[in-house]
Amino acid sequence: MSAARKHKAPKGTFDILPAEEATRDLVASHGDQLLDAAGYGRIETPAFEETELFARGVGESTDIVNKEMFSFTDRGDRSLTLRPEGTAAICRAYVEHGMHKDPQPVKLWYRGPFFRAEKPQKGRYRQFNQIGAEAIGTESPLADAELIVLLDELLRGLGIQDIELRLGSLGSPEVRAAYREELRDYLREHEGELSGEIRSRLDTNPLRAFDSDHPGTVEVMAEAPTMLARLEGDDAQHFETVKRLLDRAGVPYRLDPSLVRGLDYYTRTVFEFTCERLGAQSGIGGGGRYDGLIETLGGQPTPGVGWAAGVERIILALTEAPPPRVPEVFVVCGDGEQAFELVLDLRRHRVSAQFDLAGRSFKGQMKQADRSGARFAAILEQDGSAKLREMAGGEQQDVAPGALAETVIAARP
Repeated sequence: MSAARKHKAPKGTFDILPAEEATRDLVASHGDQLLDAAGYGRIETPAFEETELFARGVGESTDIVNKEMFSFTDRGDRSLTLRPEGTAAICRAYVEHGMHKDPQPVKLWYRGPFFRAEKPQKGRYRQFNQIGAEAIGTESPLADAELIVLLDELLRGLGIQDIELRLGSLGSPEVRAAYREELRDYLREHEGELSGEIRSRLDTNPLRAFDSDHPGTVEVMAEAPTMLARLEGDDAQHFETVKRLLDRAGVPYRLDPSLVRGLDYYTRTVFEFTCERLGAQSGIGGGGRYDGLIETLGGQPTPGVGWAAGVERIILALTEAPPPRVPEVFVVCGDGEQAFELVLDLRRHRVSAQFDLAGRSFKGQMKQADRSGARFAAILEQDGSAKLREMAGGEQQDVAPGALAETVIAARP
């Protein structure tokens, strides 16, 4: 009889093992506390949405919609898509639930899994996790600056080094449309030097040429007109205010005229944080303003701005992992049921505790207590007495079983 085939996780996905969960919890708790303190409320949207939401919101000319979405037809013959990004779904929820009636701006944050059919590589997966924040209902550059500072604090607060903020602006939709025509005319003059992919996008999305790594295209784009050089009026004033606020906050940045991001809904401010530790896939988080997105999705004209950061990329950029979780107490006892009752009592008093589940000898249980990393071993004797031993130094004291929790709590740093 042939052996059963061993199954593996699908390509581009991954299992999160217990040893890795402490690092993820560190990122999650830091982000939760930071965004909660800034007045952002958590929102959760479904893992899949109507495909049209992303086609309209993200843009039919983007790589995400054209190449990277996991879409399927359900039993009701509806086209659904596993969410490739978070902003479109949150804007859909804003419109659907009448959040425009709430005091503006509505400040929201989210965390969860997303899906893109990309070529898997280090730091880029087909299922990945993001943490993000949105401020919907204000066109003030104060919101742009606050969100950028929050992302900077998220990354630096985790001890991530070698990060750089790239900052740019795409202007208002009207100015951007005029610039697209100018850029398209410039690219047509150099069409023979461009990659085939960029040539095929000249009519739909010429700005994507800035992201190309094709040598000929890169050389052409080095002399291309830029949006930053054409900012004027309210657009220029908005961008100057964002820069001034970042200067006052002490957040360094580099102006990047080639920064266009990969989504069609961006207007005015765009930004991206990169980290040298990540190598070629250096982007760790970014976002921008999307003042026309909610109107595109059927709502009233409503400005918004936000960002998303990749949890897996943040973890790759961390210089130090948090220590693994360990129990405070490991209960050692020849009577498993007695140990069971004591562990339950300790846990009810919010003392983390473990005990042997495999029928080990006293010596084996002490070895297990040492391997667990517990600070204390609570040793229950046959006569009902107990000793509390500090594993690091070996000092121990007699303690009544009913007072173990109180004694451990009192010994906390």
